[in-house]
Amino acid sequence: MLKTAVAIRHVGFEDLGTFAPVLAAAGYTVHYYDAGVDDLWTLDPVKTPLLIVLGGPVGVGDTAAYPVLAEEIALLRTRIQAGAPTLGICLGAQLMAAALGARVAPTGRKEIGFSALTLTDAGRYGPLRHLDGVPVLHWHGDMFDIPDGAVRLASTPLCANQAFAAGKNTLGLQFHPEADATRLEHWLIGHAAELAAAGIDPRDLREQAGWRGAALRQAGQAMLKEWLEGLDP
Repeated sequence: MLKTAVAIRHVGFEDLGTFAPVLAAAGYTVHYYDAGVDDLWTLDPVKTPLLIVLGGPVGVGDTAAYPVLAEEIALLRTRIQAGAPTLGICLGAQLMAAALGARVAPTGRKEIGFSALTLTDAGRYGPLRHLDGVPVLHWHGDMFDIPDGAVRLASTPLCANQAFAAGKNTLGLQFHPEADATRLEHWLIGHAAELAAAGIDPRDLREQAGWRGAALRQAGQAMLKEWLEGLDP
């Protein structure tokens, strides 16, 4: 049976990446909504079978400058309260946390590059278990607090809160398990100013992606597949 998945995208190159074939195999037809371009009011916040909110270079603290972020938070609040399946990646997870009343704030340092997660007990016994020991891509400078009623799933030395779940249908991931290492050049060029400001050499990221990308693809796809299979109807 064909189902609809909507992905809210903030920049063109931060798309579903390696998650796209998993969604297709699970029977989802994907529609992108480009934030600030497509009208989010046309998206039913509850009846859409699956909503995925992707990453981007803006943040929860930028709602005054980018009002679409406030629209997304309001949409997510309604959707999560209804228990509708929702996945957030990086900025998407921060918007979900804000919708649930949690604080999102700068950490004072950038976490950009590949490194492994430390999973909590809850993380080890859920879909994130596939990522155990696998360096994932990090690309952020903000961190969410864990919302009331949610469970922390993972951390890194630079970011204590890397993932949370609120039941089976709500999953927020600060990192990028969907990143396609074969297309990382889009990220390196698109975020060139941020990399330069953080003193990060794109050649280092390019090299890391070359020998970590295959493992991340396999682990990230396995994680998504298990999460989709475990959704409550």
